[in-house]
Amino acid sequence: MASYQTIGVIGAGAWGTALAQSAAQAGRSVKIWAFEPEVVEAINTAHENTVFLPGAPLNPSITASSDPSDLSDCDAFLMVAPAQHARGILARFAPHIAQGAPVLLCAKGFERESLALMTDVLRETVPHAIPAVLSGPSFAIDVAKGLPTAVTLACEDRDTGEALMEAVGSQTFRPYWSGDLVGAEVGGSVKNVLAIAAGIVEGRGLGKSAHAALIARGFAEMTRLGLALGAKRETLTGLCGLGDLVLTCSSPQSRNMSCGLALGQGQTLESVLGARKAVTEGVATAPAVVALAKTRGVDMPICAAVDAVLAGRISVDDAIQALLNRPFGPETD
Repeated sequence: MASYQTIGVIGAGAWGTALAQSAAQAGRSVKIWAFEPEVVEAINTAHENTVFLPGAPLNPSITASSDPSDLSDCDAFLMVAPAQHARGILARFAPHIAQGAPVLLCAKGFERESLALMTDVLRETVPHAIPAVLSGPSFAIDVAKGLPTAVTLACEDRDTGEALMEAVGSQTFRPYWSGDLVGAEVGGSVKNVLAIAAGIVEGRGLGKSAHAALIARGFAEMTRLGLALGAKRETLTGLCGLGDLVLTCSSPQSRNMSCGLALGQGQTLESVLGARKAVTEGVATAPAVVALAKTRGVDMPICAAVDAVLAGRISVDDAIQALLNRPFGPETD
């Protein structure tokens, strides 16, 4: 079985920084690529990402660079840049990723223009890499601080998957292997859209019963789309599906839920996003999820309502009323 000792982390947002910390704590040599020069400077000198993950001291062995070629000696990569920027960034890194090196996709979302999964984007831009997916209920600050966390690590080849688990896992950061890349991607992508809906429910003061119903019915939508795309049901009931959905829909610490919370309280999308440094993935993913569902004939009314609200086609109150006016039917539909 392969052993990955030098890990390249592509993207130095909160999640990329936390994963770099986890890999370093597991004893790996870690190099992190950041777009922002001030992030590179902070990681290399202060050993802290003061821009995206302040208050979390980093292992001094982690080094940062804004030059992709500085990561060319890495034997495995974690791709953590936002999903909508993945294609361009992966194309830049393609010459610096060795033949047969695994690329663990950690960004969550479908490409808005093409509706492609991140694994498809990787296969098109870096066809010589081995695709894998990391997804599950995990806040960056929890991982960076070494709090117990469990995630799904999906890779078709189990030996490669287990080697990656050893490379990034630890006593407190616990990956579980799956061979279902599609399921891991669908769960991680759709839950961000549903978390916006959960935030709206909270922001409008609709109650905990409505919040629970939203999670359950949202999970039904996630499952329908996943199965239509070839995912396994058991993957979606696991950490990267139901587990991630519960976490992201239950805490304003989630950027997506907090976005929905603000919308439910009457703020505009522009004001919410304008005040943020980090990307709120569900905003860009919502139209892609709805469009992809239409191509497969999958009914996703909650996701469609979120997309309509984000696009300004309907008000929050009208979206809620439209969902409540849907006809009664079997729970399994």
